Amino acid sequence: MSSYLNEMFGLNGKVAVVIGGTGELCGAMAEGLAGAGAEVVLVGRSQEKADARIAKISAAGGNAWFHAAEATSKAEVQGVLDAVLKRSGRVDIVVNGAGVNSATPFFDIAEDEFDRIVRVNLKGVFLGCQVFGKYLVERGQGGSIINLGSMSAVVPLSRVFTYSATKSAVHNLSLNLAREWAPHKVRVNVLVPGFFPAEQNKKILNPDRVASIMGHTPMKRFGEARELIGATLLLASDAAGSFITGDELIVDGGYHAMTI
Repeated sequence: MSSYLNEMFGLNGKVAVVIGGTGELCGAMAEGLAGAGAEVVLVGRSQEKADARIAKISAAGGNAWFHAAEATSKAEVQGVLDAVLKRSGRVDIVVNGAGVNSATPFFDIAEDEFDRIVRVNLKGVFLGCQVFGKYLVERGQGGSIINLGSMSAVVPLSRVFTYSATKSAVHNLSLNLAREWAPHKVRVNVLVPGFFPAEQNKKILNPDRVASIMGHTPMKRFGEARELIGATLLLASDAAGSFITGDELIVDGGYHAMTI
């Protein structure tokens, strides 16, 4: 059984770049990729958070290192690719997961707040796909790009107007790129978390909103970050996920299936 699972989901010899890997959800995804055998490169701004995540990965027998970069700068994203190729020799899997959120009422959203969220959530994914996608397409050996989407891009959610708009754009961009790059065996998918308490949404999870979420979630609980790992490995694997591209894989405890 172990050899079969390794054949389907094992990532030995692969290199995975996780942009946003110092965060809660992408950090758990990075742990899963490392646990499956990939060498993982965490990309973010916090050395302290990276060190804590790398320590967990190393304690479990995995291999990871950190490269500091700003996801909204093409020069810095290109610098990540260059650094990884110099140190590790290849890139096979890319996770674009940097993101920010805000619960500002619509009429009160300032231009600088709007621009900041668009820059991080949309431009960051755009640049990650442009820089790493170009490498993967030109390399000619395929690869997997996993973009972090949101339930707010599937069904409208209250109070997160700019976030929802940018995540909808991420879904659209991902499907467009999946179509364009399929002939090159570069798969592009969207991993869509439901409600997972994380840095981005803790500030808007007051008791009333939590009650509303639970009333709309058949499993009656929040997701745990580790519950994204299975979906991550499916989308990352060239074996198990070989025919999956342009998918929006929802991990939400049934939230999207609930109406009345």
